[in-house]
Amino acid sequence: MAKSEKIAYCGTGRRKSSIARVRLVEGSGKITINGKDIDEFFGLETLKVIVRQPLTVTNTTDKYDVICSVQGGGFTGQAGAIRHGIARALNEANSEFRPALKSNGFLTRDPRMKERKKYGLKKARKAPQFSKR
Repeated sequence: MAKSEKIAYCGTGRRKSSIARVRLVEGSGKITINGKDIDEFFGLETLKVIVRQPLTVTNTTDKYDVICSVQGGGFTGQAGAIRHGIARALNEANSEFRPALKSNGFLTRDPRMKERKKYGLKKARKAPQFSKR
């Protein structure tokens, strides 16, 4: 291994139908998502906060660069998937972070998914209008 190569810690995050592959590399704290900066990728400030949560809890905001690719779902699901992936990668980087990440619920996969559509109904639970006559 060359001296210039840095060790990368990997983690896969999932939320709803979004999947994020996250790599943590030692650096200055830059977050890159699908080749774009976090400010360019996410418009809402709340989504940026969600992505940074595991780093702020473990006080590693300026220690690691985050490089991730995310696909599927919407913006909220993608932000949750990236957060899950970062938490898993941080856990791999240093096992002392596990209690802090676990207590905040970042290592737990959110099981809530969209319910499937049933036949005879318009959506998962919405029924057509009922008429007695």
